[in-house]
Amino acid sequence: MRARSSRGINLLAFLALAAGVLLLLSNFLLLSDFNATTLWPLLLVIGGVIILFQGDITDANQVRTFGITRGTVESGTLEISAGEIDVQVHDLAREGRLAAGQYAADSRPALDLSDTHAMLRMKRSATPWLSFGDWDVGLAKDLPWDVYVSTSLGQVSVDLSGVIVRQVVLASGIGDIRMTAPREAFEPLMLRSATGDLHVYTPTGNRTIIRVQASTFAGIHADVNRYTQSEDGDYVARNADYGLEPVEIYVSGTFGEIYLA
Repeated sequence: MRARSSRGINLLAFLALAAGVLLLLSNFLLLSDFNATTLWPLLLVIGGVIILFQGDITDANQVRTFGITRGTVESGTLEISAGEIDVQVHDLAREGRLAAGQYAADSRPALDLSDTHAMLRMKRSATPWLSFGDWDVGLAKDLPWDVYVSTSLGQVSVDLSGVIVRQVVLASGIGDIRMTAPREAFEPLMLRSATGDLHVYTPTGNRTIIRVQASTFAGIHADVNRYTQSEDGDYVARNADYGLEPVEIYVSGTFGEIYLA
């Protein structure tokens, strides 16, 4: 994040310097027929450059970290409505915590407790609209999770290989979804992207069955070394541990490519 911030600041300084030189030349009448007020679109250019190189119009240092102790919690739900923010979800290496990660300043995740169940919510509506810092959430590995993530314009990257999964729904309007399948899951997993690529990764040994519903505008690319296609069109993971219950994954895409690896 610091590298992106540095590039954004350096380019911003260059643009400001260029604008200053032009204004000075105009003031000293060294540029004929030059109207300084025509430079106002440069403000839009500067704002766009900062977003591209720094990831935010606000200071990147305003991203905050959080950590929640597990306590007596025995199950959890993560609900993310991200809007235009990129999201990463993965297992939590440190034991004793329920969840930990980072979020944009002034938009701390909301936590609700009901008996031994925890509900963790992260909503774009609770985030300053000029803030686009990525959300990163690590989940405890020793309790079952329901995971619901949706974005309208953003990338979703979810690694569930070390997480106990009960139910998962990942959806994106415009943006890619990348998911690493869990070893076990209580319910089928649902992935849906209207416009964007879908990537599903199955770790070696996992017993995964992927059912693809693709439109005529979506291509399917399955690694033949990792999957066998059954007669009904499902993609079944090779070299699976048949002592495990199968993990069913439903993948649906309209525009974009679907990759199974």
